Amino acid sequence: PAATAAPRPPRGRLRVAAAALCVTLAAGLLGGAAVGTWLTTEPPEVTAAERAFDERRALWRDLPVDELFPPRISGEGAGPGDADRVWIRTGVAPDSGCADAFDPALLDALAPAGCHRVVRATYTDDTETSVTTVGLLFTRGGPEETRELHRDFTDRGLATRADLMPRHHAGADPDGDASAVPRATWTVRVLTDAPVVVFAVTGFADGRSAGPPQTAADATAPDESSVAALAGLGHDTRGIADRIERRVRKAADTAGEAA
Repeated sequence: PAATAAPRPPRGRLRVAAAALCVTLAAGLLGGAAVGTWLTTEPPEVTAAERAFDERRALWRDLPVDELFPPRISGEGAGPGDADRVWIRTGVAPDSGCADAFDPALLDALAPAGCHRVVRATYTDDTETSVTTVGLLFTRGGPEETRELHRDFTDRGLATRADLMPRHHAGADPDGDASAVPRATWTVRVLTDAPVVVFAVTGFADGRSAGPPQTAADATAPDESSVAALAGLGHDTRGIADRIERRVRKAADTAGEAA
């Protein structure tokens, strides 16, 4: 018997199948294009300012130590009664993480911005009366985390808490015992245009106590009569921190322009 021809599907069913195929192909092409764009396009939220901010995180490694912490710092009018001060660098600590650089309470307060690297140096005044450890903490956080940390230390008063004083590093004491140098005055400053925290702490070089610790702002206030104020320890803290901060800001501006 002759073979029977297979029945043809109705035209309507063919149209539906063809339409479904077109939709599938179109969806695949659009999806592929979207994936390709996602893979090759920089996230739109990364701005030029944020890239420049990130570039500044490498300053601790890119700048020579003498640029960050010069061997000699002149403080014209930086002492009590606008007297001139001179500070001599006596040592530079190896760069480190945060765990051994700060007391636990300060470490916790700084934690929201993260810790990338810490660099520190020690200075004494030209009479060898005081010793100051000054340092730079380079954070891991971005601009928003850094601004929030700035608010914590300014608006919320963390910069004035004595339990959040920085430590001296071992070079502050001839025998390498940082705890042998009582902390008299301190400052902690969170910059907002770079991922940097500037900090400094000062005590008597011979290990004498200066009484209850004071912030550098309090120890340099007019008519303040504390031991730290009369000895100019607050002026040492503030004067050295001011000048190191200026150097960092200048370097950060240069790095931002290059980025």
